[in-house]
Amino acid sequence: MRAGISTAALFLRRNNEDALPLFDEWRVDCAEVFLTSFSEYEPEFSRMLASRKGNVRVHSVHVLNTQFEPQLYNAHPRVKADAYAWLDKVLKSANFLGADHYTFHGIARLKRSFRDDFKRIGTLTQELYEYCAARGVALCYENVEWAYYNRPGVFRELKARCPRLSGVLDIKQARISGYGYAEYLSEMGGDIAHVHVSDIGTDGKMCLPGEGTFDFEELFRRLKGVGFDGPVLIENYNTDYGDLLQLKRSYEFLAELCEKYN
Repeated sequence: MRAGISTAALFLRRNNEDALPLFDEWRVDCAEVFLTSFSEYEPEFSRMLASRKGNVRVHSVHVLNTQFEPQLYNAHPRVKADAYAWLDKVLKSANFLGADHYTFHGIARLKRSFRDDFKRIGTLTQELYEYCAARGVALCYENVEWAYYNRPGVFRELKARCPRLSGVLDIKQARISGYGYAEYLSEMGGDIAHVHVSDIGTDGKMCLPGEGTFDFEELFRRLKGVGFDGPVLIENYNTDYGDLLQLKRSYEFLAELCEKYN
């Protein structure tokens, strides 16, 4: 296992082109780049990022879900084609950055009338997986309270129809969803591509790993138990901490744990 940080943790503090050099200065082993706008999906932007990342290994890319991901499942061919055009830009960006994983939310559960259709969604997910794989990037479904994988059991249904699908375990989203993270971890098992971590304080507010009450030792034991050896990435909100050095110390805390459980 190896520790890393998502650039999402620096939202409105450092743009991506400044976040990666900062991670390099801190000797952060790996990162996830959160592309947050249409201009950042352009491959030229990621070419520039790649020139500034130094020794940081970019493991994965993430995007602002609602901008095009739900439309990848749209029944209207024109809508779907436009969404795939944006997906193609993101995959090219991943290639420039050396990222071979794509953290994916898929459909946003915004309408009360939404109903699961595992057969249809599973078939379309397999189509998406093959499209990404042909371009050297693995599609990885993340558990997210307000998106398609919003409860245990969904990944199992998708996996039955898309056998090579990977998962992303997000601790805070499990907490928000009301299910224990261990349920998601057990379901994804050896298919976890990477983990998003945060901590929780005694006041119930989210904080950086190592600053709260979350049992990271138990998490790492469980991860090791399913054979996980990938990145464990800090993905906090930018309001969860004060000084940037707090984030650096949190990374160092996580890096020590990774070393212990390797």
